[in-house]
Amino acid sequence: MNLTLWIIAGLLAAAFLASGVMKLIQPKEKVATPDFSGGAIKVIGGLEVLAAIGLILPAAVGIAPVVVPLAAAGLVLLMIGAVIVHLRRHELRTIAVPVALLALSAVVVWGRFGPQSF
Repeated sequence: MNLTLWIIAGLLAAAFLASGVMKLIQPKEKVATPDFSGGAIKVIGGLEVLAAIGLILPAAVGIAPVVVPLAAAGLVLLMIGAVIVHLRRHELRTIAVPVALLALSAVVVWGRFGPQSF
């Protein structure tokens, strides 16, 4: 179970690090949408990068490993928001990815707060 949680956390970290960096390096004008300003997208990208780091680094170095499930809980909240936005926009074809990331993040929260805590 511990290995499974590490694999899931690693996959989540890679996905959110890539997504967050892409949001951070693009100009504000390019990432802005009718629903969100460029600055809001930059904040979301920063949160994704921080969560990706929080999923791996604390447990890997053994300093404050409680941050791992907290980072995963933050991703659960972020993905709930993403699902809501996709539903409001009627983007049913693209909702599978945030739902899958939400489920994987919830598994990490459950596993690290529960049976496989550090």
